[in-house]
Amino acid sequence: MLMVWLVLVLASVGTAFGQDADLSGQRVPGYKGIWFTLGQFYGKGSVQQAYLPASREPVFPYGDKYSGGLGTYTAKHTPLAIYSEQADKTFFVYGGTTNAKERHLLCMISYYDHRTHQVPQPVVVHDKQTVNDPHDNPSLAIDKDGFLWVFVSGRARARPGFKYRSTQPWSIDSFELITTEEMTYPQPHYNRDRGFLHLFTKYTGVRELYWEQSKDGIEWSKDQKLAGIREAGDNRGGHYQTSASHGDVVGTFFNRHPNGNVDQRTDLYYLQTSDQGRTWTTVDGQPLTIPLTEVESPARVIDYASKRRNVYLKDMGFDNDGNPVLLYVTSAGHEPGPPNDPREFCLTRWDGLAWQTSTLCATDHNYDMGSLYLQPAHWRVLVPSAAGPQPYHGGGEMVLWHSEDQGATWSVERPVTQSSPRNHNYARRPLRAKDPFYAFWADGDPTELSESRLYFSDSDGKRVWQLPGTMQQPFAEPTLVVPRER
Repeated sequence: MLMVWLVLVLASVGTAFGQDADLSGQRVPGYKGIWFTLGQFYGKGSVQQAYLPASREPVFPYGDKYSGGLGTYTAKHTPLAIYSEQADKTFFVYGGTTNAKERHLLCMISYYDHRTHQVPQPVVVHDKQTVNDPHDNPSLAIDKDGFLWVFVSGRARARPGFKYRSTQPWSIDSFELITTEEMTYPQPHYNRDRGFLHLFTKYTGVRELYWEQSKDGIEWSKDQKLAGIREAGDNRGGHYQTSASHGDVVGTFFNRHPNGNVDQRTDLYYLQTSDQGRTWTTVDGQPLTIPLTEVESPARVIDYASKRRNVYLKDMGFDNDGNPVLLYVTSAGHEPGPPNDPREFCLTRWDGLAWQTSTLCATDHNYDMGSLYLQPAHWRVLVPSAAGPQPYHGGGEMVLWHSEDQGATWSVERPVTQSSPRNHNYARRPLRAKDPFYAFWADGDPTELSESRLYFSDSDGKRVWQLPGTMQQPFAEPTLVVPRER
């Protein structure tokens, strides 16, 4: 019994057993998202109870910190989808698996063809073999010549990351391995005149932020530390970040981890570069010494530590004037459930003179995640803010919110999903998003091992399609699931 429990616990932190054949480079006949758990569940007789010894109490009485269908996880992997005008296709990557209920991570790529309204059988760029952890999910870039770049995340120093490039422009047929290196949470930004600026994380005992630069994606600069803030008296720190680009500017928001404790993540910082990382400044142009090491910094936007609030970053973008905007969740603590309410989706933006913060809506889990859509006169946010079939667990029902005053006030535009069998989560915004592939996400039951399906919706949330779980032919049309047939 002890050996069985040990194997299950190892599986819960990223090791899977089963298939030996490497599927890298192969096509898979359907779209199946990866399911994951940390093994912090409760419930007599549930699948997750098997991760705990019989004598052990549940880690958290309201379930896992995060679990469920995590094919489009994490918020710190970005971007996951990009529209190409030349190809008239939206290319996307995600964490897949070999069958509906197997925990075997496949780093997948595919595309939606806007001319034919079809998707091909997806391709395995990298088979993670002994890994089931969606922290190893991929991110995506497309260069000026149409080559697709897939940045496969590693995890700490135990599992390396990989960079792949397609062998043909705008084609997912085959990929070549470019580098193997230490990187987690890849965030590649491509500028057609300057090349790549890649923001990522290294585990140096804690999670610290780094960047590297490349003109062609083949030869890369040395890794350079961006931030490693430690409080006085602490020898540990760490950060999570989410970033975006606007013209020549790449900006990043990040939080900090007091004494290296990710469960106490707090505060909000912002910095940006307009010269591929050679210099970094605050939002108003004040030069910064890199790496950032001090808690008290001109880059700090909000002192959430004094407010005793945790900060969970979701998505950032730039408004029509090039000002940065961040979507995130704040809460009273890391444990799921009502005791740490209120949890709130918040928006912080630079208005040209000062930082402005507003509350968008309440939510019921720290790892509820969605995306920003910043049109000149109309801002939208797609988030799982309505309680789903598994309340107080990650995800819920997707809701489209809108603002007509640049984020100062928000109201519901419409519910996007309703009466779902599984929670929806991690709605991702494609770069240069084009209808109808305007948002991309997965579902899954966070309380027990389940299938995970993949979805996309149009910009006004009136129509939602499900990617085909099983494909008998090389191409298929997605299934319209909203509006549902009566």
